[in-house]
Amino acid sequence: MAKPMTKTQLVAALAEEMDADKKSASAALDAVCALITREVSAGGAVTLPGVGKIYCRERPERMVRNPATGEQIKKDADKVVKMTIAKALKDSVNG
Repeated sequence: MAKPMTKTQLVAALAEEMDADKKSASAALDAVCALITREVSAGGAVTLPGVGKIYCRERPERMVRNPATGEQIKKDADKVVKMTIAKALKDSVNG
């Protein structure tokens, strides 16, 4: 498995794609990340065309097991961030 792209590598690649400097690319990436975080935190969803949909889902209260002791513990309801991958991205990876 290949190593994941770092933020520095992503900013450099984005700057090259945009024909812009790294400072502008970094600002654009930070703005997109902040926008996604703000929208999903508020309970909304963000669709990135060709990539997927990022959304927040609520999980109900449930029983979990402590792996160290085997003891059953009740875990409160919480929220989890999910992502559904777009068909176009799946097809490009598999095809």
